[in-house]
Amino acid sequence: MTHTPSAAGPPAPPVPHVPAQPRPAPGPGSPPSSDRSARPAGPPARRSAWAETSSRLRAAATTEPGRLRIIGAVLAALVVAFGAVTAVEIADRAASADAVVDRSQPLSADAASIYRSLADADTAAASGFLAGAQEPAAVRERYRKDITGASRLLVKAAANTDGSTDSRRWIATLNEQLPRYTGLVERARANNRQGLPLGGAYLRYANELMTTELLPAAEKLYEEETARLDDDHGDARPWPLLSLGLGVVALGGLAWAQRRNYLRTKRVFSPGLLAATAACTVTLLWLGAGHALARAGLDEARAEGQESLAVLNDARISSLKARANENLTLVARGAVLTEDGKGDKYETDYAAGMSRLTASLGRAGQLAGDGAGRAPVARAVSAASEWRSRHRQAGESDRAGDYDGALAKVIGGEGSTGQCFDRVDAALERALAHEQAEFTEAAEGGRGALAGLPAGAAVLAALGAAGAVLGIGRRLSEYR
Repeated sequence: MTHTPSAAGPPAPPVPHVPAQPRPAPGPGSPPSSDRSARPAGPPARRSAWAETSSRLRAAATTEPGRLRIIGAVLAALVVAFGAVTAVEIADRAASADAVVDRSQPLSADAASIYRSLADADTAAASGFLAGAQEPAAVRERYRKDITGASRLLVKAAANTDGSTDSRRWIATLNEQLPRYTGLVERARANNRQGLPLGGAYLRYANELMTTELLPAAEKLYEEETARLDDDHGDARPWPLLSLGLGVVALGGLAWAQRRNYLRTKRVFSPGLLAATAACTVTLLWLGAGHALARAGLDEARAEGQESLAVLNDARISSLKARANENLTLVARGAVLTEDGKGDKYETDYAAGMSRLTASLGRAGQLAGDGAGRAPVARAVSAASEWRSRHRQAGESDRAGDYDGALAKVIGGEGSTGQCFDRVDAALERALAHEQAEFTEAAEGGRGALAGLPAGAAVLAALGAAGAVLGIGRRLSEYR
């Protein structure tokens, strides 16, 4: 039988066996060998906290419960931010309104009173000197009250004014120069009682110190305090735009969340979200209305009170200066000329003071907001007109050589210029008291509109945030 070869072909030749080579032993200085495939894997690289948080948020946003948690956190943060910013902004404006009523306006009024007291003291000193050796007790008492009042107000201003301003410098100047002035006045009185003509020179020196040192310093102090009043008023007026903007955004977010809840669940109301919306709405309305009322009150105080007070103060100061110069016209009797040497200095200054008085009274009548404010101004205008007429008559008597007659028409009782001056001063004092009351009422009304708003905004924000969290939490409970 014949053998047929297999179709698989001839068998493969045997593979020669190669014996494994022995691994050389490591030498004493060589590092131990290691098999990388056998090395254990190290811990995975740790991600940053921001990356981890972002990853979790992305994972949470893929599920409805996660999305609800994010929405609840954002809504609570918006409501809290709205309440916090409102509390901070309104507290700042309320502090400025408090400063207007309690600090800067009283300091401005005190500075004006210092100026008036000093000018009136100078007037009283001249009036007493003209009366002769026997100075009237009423005139001397008026001078004493003016000096005492100015000293007391300077102490008060030094205690309350801001040390970073120039006010302290002007207060120091007034405190230094006031004793010098009173010393010159006392020397003038002493010489006048002895009938010595040197008394008139001392009185002129005192008047020069008053007009060149004391009154300019008092005017600078008044300007500084009035400027601070304007700054406080300006700080209280700006609208809290950031608070209003956050309030609108918070309400918009709450409205969107409730609409989303309705579209997904067909539930019209969510008590928690509705409470949060109500809290934000009340805060926003309170903020807008309260600030609008405060702004209107402060603007009214400035327009109808502060500006009127400034004009009336100018009018009263002008009348005091005019009266002092009128008296000094008779004291100097032409010994002091204007810079060009063509006229009596004190007569010229009197005319300038009366012109300023007339202009200020006209402006005060325009600013007066009611009949109670216009009536005293009208009386002051009438008295000032009569004052001018009587002054012309006194001047005619003096130029005719009738010094005693001129003196009687200036410092006498009935029918004198002094009587007209007293009427002007009394009318302006009543007008100032009325406008001060108007200012205080309007400014306190504006300040009162902000009362309680910072604390109320904080409480409502806390309630609103809690309502937002509870409203979202109610929805989350349905997934448990």
